[in-house]
Amino acid sequence: MLRWALVFLVVALVAGLLGFAGIAAASAGIAKIIFVIFLVLFLLSLIGHATRGRTPPL
Repeated sequence: MLRWALVFLVVALVAGLLGFAGIAAASAGIAKIIFVIFLVLFLLSLIGHATRGRTPPL
């Protein structure tokens, strides 16, 4: 998912350099949304891993 955010960021940068402001803005917005979703899922994964209970050995 982080890879897709980076792809959309690169598309936004290239479109901005070439003067396509609408495409650049849309790609940057999509990249931001995907990055936020990535961060939320990453934090949930970290919390889940940290709070996972370990059963004591018998």
